[in-house]
Amino acid sequence: MRRAWDVFRANPYIGNVLGYTTLFASADLIQQNVLGGKNAARSAGIDWCQTARVATVGFCFHANFNYHWLRGLERMLPGGGVKAVVGKVVVDQLVAAPLTISAFYIGLSLLEKKDDPLEDWRQKFWTSYKTGVVYWSTMQAVNFALIPPVARTVFLGGIALTFTIYLCHLRQQHNHKPE
Repeated sequence: MRRAWDVFRANPYIGNVLGYTTLFASADLIQQNVLGGKNAARSAGIDWCQTARVATVGFCFHANFNYHWLRGLERMLPGGGVKAVVGKVVVDQLVAAPLTISAFYIGLSLLEKKDDPLEDWRQKFWTSYKTGVVYWSTMQAVNFALIPPVARTVFLGGIALTFTIYLCHLRQQHNHKPE
């Protein structure tokens, strides 16, 4: 176990990506078990293919994007002062939020081979984005002000668990109408 921990410490990218991927899969499993989703009426339980798709989107896009995005954002706006934190939060909400929400909905639709991979995105993007602006602005302010840069992707993954549960749940709501 110590050897594995040493590898993760020496290569934070590996730990961040694996951790973030695990959090995405966990979010989908929580959504299926607690909130029901598509499987509420099915006695078989977990839709493992759905969980694998969510984990794949987490691994292929979100984990990698967030690792590099946070490093770049810190270089662009270094420090934890009020001005730097506000700048990071604003840039994050204007650039990263639309990209990551879009990647979630479109990525899953592509993996499911939907006829219209933009359908879920069109129906749920604005609701997700508006909710995300409130949630992520608060969480990113904490992240940028209090969490050391080396731990930001892991912290982000932890708070992303809650938001990803929300996204997984919203995505399962087939009759959702945009506000």
